[in-house]
Parts: sequence; structure tokens; C-alpha cells
Amino acid sequence: MLPNILITGTPGTGKSSLVARLKEFLNFNFINVSELVKENGLYESYDADMDTYDIDIDRTLDELEGPMAKGGNIVEHHACAWFPERFFQLVVVLRTNNTLLYDRLAARGYSDAKIEGNMEAELLESVLAEAYESYNENIVMELPSDTEDQVDENARKIIDWIRRYMRGEEDYPKLSEDQDDDDEDYEGDDLAHYNGDDDDDAQLSLQCDSYIQ
Repeated sequence: MLPNILITGTPGTGKSSLVARLKEFLNFNFINVSELVKENGLYESYDADMDTYDIDIDRTLDELEGPMAKGGNIVEHHACAWFPERFFQLVVVLRTNNTLLYDRLAARGYSDAKIEGNMEAELLESVLAEAYESYNENIVMELPSDTEDQVDENARKIIDWIRRYMRGEEDYPKLSEDQDDDDEDYEGDDLAHYNGDDDDDAQLSLQCDSYIQ
């Protein structure tokens, strides 16, 4: 079964940019939890001052249960602690420099209070701490997300992780520095590069029904 992956991080750390890049290469089911909640009324109240919804966690988890049981989901959300640990095989936490984060949040038109709250959360590594408290540390991957080049690099790392996961490699949860150095270089439209041209990729394609476009 294909893995489920959570892309999380403080608002403004580049989750949507990374997900958009992954959509170009992966035949996965992509779920934006905030959009899911709003579209299906899965919230208890709305805070106009902070422009946030108080999510009905039980109903949201009920909505997610079916897709998650099938595998092959990439879930995007700014929080991670309230999902069941069994949902995910990889939890990606994006991190951003606070100066860049301020500029990104201000460009969204966030209120001063909302900007301050999110910047404080990023400074205190709140989401990263939640990830390590809520999941096995071996499946948590912390990635910098300051530049477009890093978005591409992060997409490549996730695709490489999926490849190792599908091969059943014992060390797939963590991408060590040695593994990173040994990985092939992917640039632009060659980012995925998994087209079945060699024996390993052909076997991988058979295993996972061409999850890579």
C-alpha cells in the first residue's frame, strides 16, 4: 500500500508551494485539511478576529478515515498533534526564517495579532515539537523552506523517500546526510525521473501502480 504523508508547518512556511510541486509528479490523493473543513462545514465556530475556524476534530477525522485507510494520501495542514499516529508513515515539518515568514504573512493581509502569533510559534518551534511528541521521531523529517530551490529539493527528498519506502528499505524513514549526498540530482522537469527506464524503477512501477507520473 502507498504511504500517507503529512506536510505540516506554521502558516507561511511553504506547505502549499511544496504540495503544488509534488502534484506535478505524484499520482497521490492530495488533501488540504483547511479546505476540507470549510467546504464540508466541519467546524464548531469561526473566530473573525483571527480569521480561523475551530475545527470539529471528531467529524474531520471521520471524514479522513476512509481515504487514509486506502493509503496514497498527501495531507496538508498547519497542525499535526490531533491526527492519529497510525494515519501517517512520514511527517514533513517545514521551517522558515522569521524575517521571510513575516513578509509572507503580511502579504496575505494577516492582522498584526495573527502575524505575531504565527511568528512566535515558528520561533518556538511549536509545530516541530508537536510532531516529535505525537509521532515516532524516525518518521519526522524537518526541512528548510526559504527559497524556490529548497521547494524543489524538498520535493525531490520526499519522492526519494517514497521510492525507498516502496522498496521496503529498512532505513527509509530518515534521510541521512550520506543518503542525501548519494542521491541522483534532479532538476526542473527531471525532478521525479522515475520512468521505469532501469530495472529498479521498472520494478518499483509494478509495485505501486505508477504512482509517479
